[in-house]
Amino acid sequence: HQQSKISPRVVLTSTAILDDPMECSRGERLAITLAKDSINRSSNRSTTGKLEVDIFELLRDSEYETGETMCQIMSKGVVAVLGPSASPASNSIISNICGEKEVPYVKVAPEDILKVQFPRFTTLDLRPTNTDISMAVAGLLTFFNSSTSCLICAQADCLLNLEVLLRQFLISKETLSVRMLDDSQDPTPLLKEIRDDKTATIIVDANATMSHIILERASELGMLSVYYTYILTSLEFSLLRLDDLADQRVNIVGFSVFNRTHPFFQDFVLSLNRSWQENCDHAPFAGTPLSSALLFDAVHTVVAAVQELNRSQNVGATQLSCKSSKIWEHGTSLMNYLRMVELEGLTGHIEFNSKGQRSNYALRIMQNSRDGLRQIGQWHSEQGLSMERKLPSLNVTDTLFNTTLTITTILENPYVMLRANHQELEGNERYEGFCVDMLKELAEILKFKYRIRLVGDGVYGVSGTNGTWTGMVGELISRKADLAVAALTITAEREKVIDFSKPFMTLGISIMYRVHIGRRPGYFSFLDPFSPGVWLFMLLAYLAVSCVLFLVARLTPYEWYNPHPCLKGRCSLLINQYSLGNSFWFPVGGFMQQGSTIAPRALSTRCVSGVWWAFTLIIISSYTANLAAFLTVQRMEVPIESVDDLADQTAIEYGTMHGGSTMTFFQVRSPRTKWKRTPPTNQWPVGRSIVDCDILINMPNDTHIQANPRTTVCFT
Repeated sequence: HQQSKISPRVVLTSTAILDDPMECSRGERLAITLAKDSINRSSNRSTTGKLEVDIFELLRDSEYETGETMCQIMSKGVVAVLGPSASPASNSIISNICGEKEVPYVKVAPEDILKVQFPRFTTLDLRPTNTDISMAVAGLLTFFNSSTSCLICAQADCLLNLEVLLRQFLISKETLSVRMLDDSQDPTPLLKEIRDDKTATIIVDANATMSHIILERASELGMLSVYYTYILTSLEFSLLRLDDLADQRVNIVGFSVFNRTHPFFQDFVLSLNRSWQENCDHAPFAGTPLSSALLFDAVHTVVAAVQELNRSQNVGATQLSCKSSKIWEHGTSLMNYLRMVELEGLTGHIEFNSKGQRSNYALRIMQNSRDGLRQIGQWHSEQGLSMERKLPSLNVTDTLFNTTLTITTILENPYVMLRANHQELEGNERYEGFCVDMLKELAEILKFKYRIRLVGDGVYGVSGTNGTWTGMVGELISRKADLAVAALTITAEREKVIDFSKPFMTLGISIMYRVHIGRRPGYFSFLDPFSPGVWLFMLLAYLAVSCVLFLVARLTPYEWYNPHPCLKGRCSLLINQYSLGNSFWFPVGGFMQQGSTIAPRALSTRCVSGVWWAFTLIIISSYTANLAAFLTVQRMEVPIESVDDLADQTAIEYGTMHGGSTMTFFQVRSPRTKWKRTPPTNQWPVGRSIVDCDILINMPNDTHIQANPRTTVCFT
């Protein structure tokens, strides 16, 4: 806090109250001294006099000590008070006392959590408001096209500080999840939840120290990568030590109000660093603390207002008492002049609105890079967000240079294989194959390093019922791996969740089946034209016809005749030619298309014989026509001609490798058939494991079909 006492052509006495009195601190004491010296060198002493500063120190958030100190300062006579940098309770006491005495109070501390409906007219906020910070963060989320974001809150007042940002999400389609640090202030469990939720944009509302801790824990969890974007709401983004981060490709964005083009900025930074070298073992901060720069600007703001007021009236400090109701007669006039101040300070353009809040200023948007922080745009309190350039186009060579990628793959000959002596090797040397050689060539061209590891569940990747993915696709989505190098089939469903490179092979599903091998005719090859069932029924028909013929011949009187009609002694002798033997012999003659000495006499026996001859005519003609073809021509059977034929039938059993694109195809293509999982390997009469092929088909009569969406086809 600072008090300034100015009168024309006399010594100008100022009083400052600091809540961080240590020499090895944020440099607030040094900032006031530098501001005093710069004013004394540049001011016209004939009209302003000489500036002197008295400094008071107090414990942070000590309300009683703050009240006593303020009453002591008021008794000496004050023209303005500059508030502490980080004491909410002290700010409230100072604001109330200055309001009662009508003494201007220029506050450099963060905005109060509980907003006052009618703030004190004597209070001026030099630090950007929480509303402006919320609007700047909302603009960045829109620019980055972040549909899903997560807000990490280090303190309970986070929701009040970013109230405007939260209200914007209530009326938009975007999703914002809020996560609060617990009492242990350990962000590791919270970051794990964010990683499992696959949220890529993370907003961190914390001071510079806690923000750096969160980034360190994120680095340990592998969340500091190109897949994540961090937006820090702290205005002290320059204080973060980002050089020790694991991956410089991570997009970390923050805000800064420093005006690096200010004539005194470099001298201010050098003086601050020199003070730290003299009083500290090492520099406590990586950059310039915001509070010291705000105090520097606060001194210049008050002096500028007093100089303008001195042109119309003599400003004199009045000794005031906390026990009386006397006020300072020049307080209202000085506050009006303070609201009209316009100057360029270390924190940019300084101007205030009618509420005493800073206006017409810019928040510079900074981003980390290999060369340090760089400005990529700014958010103006009047004009909104304006980026200096679009999102930088990724140059593959520069992006991957000297980085280590995690490669997920799956064992499959000849693409990725284990070496014969892989147990004696370590790391990437354990693997060989087409994809491994291709990866080595890419690493040499693009100058990156890589670490190969096999996919955990051993599958390529399919989508589950709840939208989650397994296999290599799942590891890419969950960012456990940066790249998948394998014979991974490009499908429309996979392209919705991951990006593919140009294919190194353009293939389709090929089907290989074993044709039934013809055999040499055997001794019973003449039986091949008819099935065993046909032969059996023909035998039964022969027996039935023979028995019927025997019974009919015995019953009809016309089959009984006298073989010797000329012999009178044998006129009563009658015989029947259809004995049991003849009844079985007569059908054989008809079946062999040969005549016999037996001729039917009766109409009934002739009808039975005619039916049998017609039957044998058809059978013998069919047999004769098929016998030559079975003995001379090997019949070719093509059970399936396409994958659709395979999917649309149920006679041939088939199975696929679990977790592959072929399995997904049959699941979607075969809704009318019962989808069956691939049976265990020992149920398939093949010589290789089922893992080696993408699809196995079990056909009748020991014909096996295998298909593979590769150029290499699996053999049994």
